[in-house]
Amino acid sequence: MPVTTRRYRPEDRKAFIDLNRDWIEEYFVLEDKDREQLEELEASIFGKGGQIIVALVDNRVVGTGAILPPHHDPGDGRQWLEIIKMAAQKDLRGQGIGRAVLYALIGEARSMDADAIWLETNAELKAAIRLYERCGFRHLASDDLWPTPYARCNVQMVLEFSSVAPAQARA
Repeated sequence: MPVTTRRYRPEDRKAFIDLNRDWIEEYFVLEDKDREQLEELEASIFGKGGQIIVALVDNRVVGTGAILPPHHDPGDGRQWLEIIKMAAQKDLRGQGIGRAVLYALIGEARSMDADAIWLETNAELKAAIRLYERCGFRHLASDDLWPTPYARCNVQMVLEFSSVAPAQARA
């Protein structure tokens, strides 16, 4: 099953919302920050300098992810970006969709001159965590954790480009 990726287009809006609602409501509950990012994505993602990537199979959107400046400034002078709203169509999970989206988001981060990418997730999402680890993300220690607007997020990870070999963080 060939998976391709591209930047978001306005006609992808419904798929972006539906794919993210599906996984969030499957495992957790939709929180206020989710609603903001999904219902007001033009302001909450693009308006903050972010970008959305979609994955396609047979010209149909089957996966999504976004990257934007983080809600927290670590104050270290580096250019940080945050990955949010990674989703893959339920019946196609495990087929490389998440990997394709993540590689494209890493490529976007590099084109935006990022020094590091931060993300947060939940320990129950083991496949997602393995994917992030394989791409060079490392877990943050408890004293390095950033504030989170999500009740469900109990894992935070970072990919620092200065410490990652190009093949490891390829786009």
